[in-house]
Amino acid sequence: MTDTALVLGSGGITGVGWEIGMLYGLAEAGVDVSGAGLVVGSSAGSVVAAQITSGRIGLRQLYERQLAPPDGEIPAQLGPAALLRFARAALTSRTPEEYGRKLGRVALARSAGPQAARRKVIAGRLVSHTWPQDRRLKITAVAADSGELRVFDRDSGVGLVDAVAASCAVPGVWPAVTIEGRRWIDGGAHSPANAQLAAGYDRVLVLAPLALGGGPLDSPRTQVARLIGAGARVELITPGSAARRAFGRNSLEPARRAPAARAGRAQAAAHAAAVAELWA
Repeated sequence: MTDTALVLGSGGITGVGWEIGMLYGLAEAGVDVSGAGLVVGSSAGSVVAAQITSGRIGLRQLYERQLAPPDGEIPAQLGPAALLRFARAALTSRTPEEYGRKLGRVALARSAGPQAARRKVIAGRLVSHTWPQDRRLKITAVAADSGELRVFDRDSGVGLVDAVAASCAVPGVWPAVTIEGRRWIDGGAHSPANAQLAAGYDRVLVLAPLALGGGPLDSPRTQVARLIGAGARVELITPGSAARRAFGRNSLEPARRAPAARAGRAQAAAHAAAVAELWA
């Protein structure tokens, strides 16, 4: 379906679980949106986007992988000091690029472990390490030096594992990823969803584990309103109360992945009719 776009937003490892649970739950209800003409992934969404476009594994298998013990994952947490730095950067920035530069400085100033170890974790999450040739897949990341948003795809000359690792490089938690001599950080540092990349598509579904923007960053709802204003039909789904409880207080805790996936699957039933109407 070349006129459909699926946007998968950022949200940590719980976001990965919730998005896959949501996609599987929708498919169980008769609405499989994984074949969208365009799939956009940012941070957690980049992991999910790379998996569903691989052509090697179905949604049921992907969902079951979320329920398995999170072997190979590295527990992490955004502590109070890191959250304060993020909040200060948001409140003192006028543009997403300025915000990205400030988070880039955070990422480059703090040792977050070797890139190779983190890359191994990302590679272990993916069922394929090559870009899909028959699907449009866009993965976002932010330049640590300039704060600019970059979109990686199969024509970018960048490997899929490196693109996803860059998109998932939470500043101050995971190391910035070196690509083409530059350092790159989390795609969510530009927007929680980056739904603007679906502009021009007639029908768009946005799954946004992080429902809010902040400071200079547009919320998913704001971006969706712009797409609708441009003539697109759009559905936005954010976590319900049960899903937020399943996430817990730490979106980077691997042990919360399975509860988040189950919550996404359960929540899908409430949205299946609206998504079916959009996708029909």
